[in-house]
Amino acid sequence: MSEEIRRVKRELAYHGTVIDVYKDYMEFENGGTEEWDYIHHNGAAAVIPVLDDGRILMVTQYRNALDRYTLEIPAGKLDFPEESGIDCAGRELEEETGYRSENLEWLLTLRTTVALCNERIEIFLARDLKPSKQKLDEGEYVTVKAYTVKELKEKIYAGEIEDSKTISAVLAYTDKYIK
Repeated sequence: MSEEIRRVKRELAYHGTVIDVYKDYMEFENGGTEEWDYIHHNGAAAVIPVLDDGRILMVTQYRNALDRYTLEIPAGKLDFPEESGIDCAGRELEEETGYRSENLEWLLTLRTTVALCNERIEIFLARDLKPSKQKLDEGEYVTVKAYTVKELKEKIYAGEIEDSKTISAVLAYTDKYIK
């Protein structure tokens, strides 16, 4: 932490199934103090699954925070804080899409909400997909559909895809691999 800003105390305000919410008590070099919210997240991984024909597998699922269905790349939280992102991405790929891959490559890492949350999502590219079996969690309802990169970019720029990890992944994949 910088010399101008110092956390003097952190209190757990809420312990959830995915996040913990804290109240941080901050002190500043000029003598001022403030209370800041901090959300702890153990992390997550996501995967951009590319079929042999170049289409990308996407999942549609209900998101409670938005009270609607969203179109996203497959993703999920780490099962435990030390789980590797690549293991989580491989697991989520199979669970949500019914495909697996032995060819996962790191694409990028993003922080979703740096102002108040430490969530870190590692995003991987999956190629050489092999059919497997979808293994959804109880209470998880996911549909899978393949889209071209052009279709996904159109949906992004039309505001139909708003999910930051999906937008970042599609645009990074396009920039790095589609010329």
